[in-house]
Amino acid sequence: MVMQTNLDLYTDYLISSFGATTATGLSQLTDGALSHDDVTRFLTGLSGSSKSLWQQVKPFVRQVEAPEGVVVIDDTIIEKAHTDENGLICFHYDHSKDRYVKGINLVSAVYRHHTIQIPLSYELVVKTLRSELKSRKTVWKSDRTKNEMFRDLVKTVAVNQVLFHYVTCDSCGSPPGYTNADNINLVLAMNKHLIGAVKSNLEVALSKADKGAGKFVKISQLKLQLGICLVYLRSVDQPLLLSKDIFVNEDGSEGVLYVISTDTSLTFQQIQATYQKRWGVEEYHKALKNNASIHKSPTKTIQTQANHLFASLCAYVKLERLKVQEKTNQFALKARLYLKAIQAAFKELNSLKLKLA
Repeated sequence: MVMQTNLDLYTDYLISSFGATTATGLSQLTDGALSHDDVTRFLTGLSGSSKSLWQQVKPFVRQVEAPEGVVVIDDTIIEKAHTDENGLICFHYDHSKDRYVKGINLVSAVYRHHTIQIPLSYELVVKTLRSELKSRKTVWKSDRTKNEMFRDLVKTVAVNQVLFHYVTCDSCGSPPGYTNADNINLVLAMNKHLIGAVKSNLEVALSKADKGAGKFVKISQLKLQLGICLVYLRSVDQPLLLSKDIFVNEDGSEGVLYVISTDTSLTFQQIQATYQKRWGVEEYHKALKNNASIHKSPTKTIQTQANHLFASLCAYVKLERLKVQEKTNQFALKARLYLKAIQAAFKELNSLKLKLA
């Protein structure tokens, strides 16, 4: 029986796979019903995009959305150390590792409500080769900053009329970080609020009079106690709440977290609780890599690489829907599939051993 590759079949393959996801592998999985060339044609011709993703996730979002939902903007790098460099797969700075990493840089807008996380829109950082005049070196550089991507992703969520109240983000992104005046003003103009981490070198004024007089100081120079205080930014008209919290790292050292909130009605605990929802995006990134095979395709062209990534996002959403249905989590579902695969292999091995007798 001759088959044709489609998105449903390909995403099933990405979820079921525990190794590299290749055209040959999918062909073998279907006992040759799908040819290698058919899978390749599918990945080449797939119209994967942020708009296409919304069409896939829209019914699920409408089922679970609520006004208290939170939109998290964050990025991750899908490492591709052994793949040839191009405008999509190149070196990006990884803040978590404090070094440059070769791979695909994915920026996502993720909807979070309770334990459910759904990617609403996304953008890939695509770079072009540029010659730097000072160093005379040729480097990969993006035409768009991550803050431009941030604003476009938030606008897309608003256009799609998703119910949410807060946008959360960390202090990363292209300088000066995601939590900056341009992003804050955009979110406020949409009648929403932003809660985001800021770096200690951010300059603030402690009163409207100080702002008018140009008296700004770095957060690190303020003698802030744990809790919140009212501050002003240069290019934001309304006052903001600055929250300071101290946390303990895995190595036992202490760190300080500064968070800005445009919603000045919140308490310290409410700001912290809302910002903590952002940390769930790390589980989303982990699930994409471990459960949806986002980094396991040896595709060679930008088009097929981008389309595979789109399919992985769709596979993640499929697993998220199954997670809700089965009242479990994605990693438990993946473990269940792995157990079934081991049981099938064990059964096949016993059948082979019978032939030795």
